[in-house]
Amino acid sequence: MIKRVGVIGAGQMGNGIAHVFAISGFDVRLSDISEERVENGISTIRKNMERQVVRNKLSEGEKDKALNHIKGQVGYEKFSDCDFVIEAATEDETLKHAIFKDLVPHLPPATMIASNTSSISITRLAASTDRPDRFMGVHFMNPVPLMQLVELIRGIATSEATFTEIKDLMSKLGKQIAISEDFPGFIVNRILMPMINEAVWTLHESVGTVEAIDKGMRLGTNHPMGPLELADLIGLDTCASIMNVLYQGLGGVKYKPCPLLIKYVEAGWLGRKTDRGFYDYSGDMPLPTR
Repeated sequence: MIKRVGVIGAGQMGNGIAHVFAISGFDVRLSDISEERVENGISTIRKNMERQVVRNKLSEGEKDKALNHIKGQVGYEKFSDCDFVIEAATEDETLKHAIFKDLVPHLPPATMIASNTSSISITRLAASTDRPDRFMGVHFMNPVPLMQLVELIRGIATSEATFTEIKDLMSKLGKQIAISEDFPGFIVNRILMPMINEAVWTLHESVGTVEAIDKGMRLGTNHPMGPLELADLIGLDTCASIMNVLYQGLGGVKYKPCPLLIKYVEAGWLGRKTDRGFYDYSGDMPLPTR
């Protein structure tokens, strides 16, 4: 039975994952490469829980209890008592392989491992560990506390027992499950990212402005936010990384990242997390940058 969970990465996805586990009563070890990153992650969790209290989604007592379940750390040594560890680092395959190789010496043999990767082969990532049968993809959606869906992806070696236990674990978090085969981008991002990339192409070719493209999709197709606004929320570096995985894994011109997307990433305009992407977030209201 899973009682204690390790989360690698205290950024946008990692702190959201820690948040939902803590609210569901699990003890959480939240790790990152520096104390500052860990503290920022826990601070974000606290602020997000406070918003839930204001919206009557959580009581003050439930918030305090959940926060007490979370312990921050640098490194993986204190993961030795974890039953389940999930990696939520940057969408970079080389980095993820390195994390898993450093992680496994600190884990008991029975501990299950997951990656929150949104596009990378689970079979390849599992091969970086000493337990590919106890490894699988668990892709939470952003923002984790609000989004209902989790994609579950088995690698070629993932055992049925591992799949069943992790599926049950997601149910305990109150999440809905979509099961995907281990193909580049899985289900959600194989459909979503080419749409976002096409929106960037539409901007690149001056078919419409940022505002016109997003308004068109919000009001014309009833999407809750436009594709360029959504790209800024996800992170333009993450969008570019996923498109590269799709392009390399599936081929075809439709998966080639738009040059304008790459240019924004090279400029360090990564979206909300840098206060500038397709919109400028430095003022009171987001303003289109193009």
